[in-house]
Amino acid sequence: MMIKQYLILLGFLLTAFAPIQNVNAETISKVEGGYVTTEDIFGDIVFPTLDKKIEKEYGHNLSWQWERIVGISYNVNHSYDVDLKIQVSSERNKPFEYVDDQVKLRISPSCDSEKLNQLKCNHGFKIEILDYKHLPQ
Repeated sequence: MMIKQYLILLGFLLTAFAPIQNVNAETISKVEGGYVTTEDIFGDIVFPTLDKKIEKEYGHNLSWQWERIVGISYNVNHSYDVDLKIQVSSERNKPFEYVDDQVKLRISPSCDSEKLNQLKCNHGFKIEILDYKHLPQ
């Protein structure tokens, strides 16, 4: 019975003298979009790399959009090869006419996790373009 009283007293003392942490959430007045897909997240990660490559292929005055993911393969070093089909419209093409291209990317996530085999996975996050093809029309 005495131990129970000491535990209750210890509990009160801990709550009385323990620092109280207060977290203030940032309020957002406007929600952008409201719905995000996996492809949206993937696109945000790869678009800057693709923009640079497509600009080198076609010049500055262009617009492009990705059509679909054609294939994904996993590599032993914890990287992924992703084939994308994209459509590009540039000043070289007729207005509103798109050409189809295919891009092969290697996406290497960071190997910071202890759960990964550090002998096979020893790279930081990077995206590289392995192949770029103009598809026949």
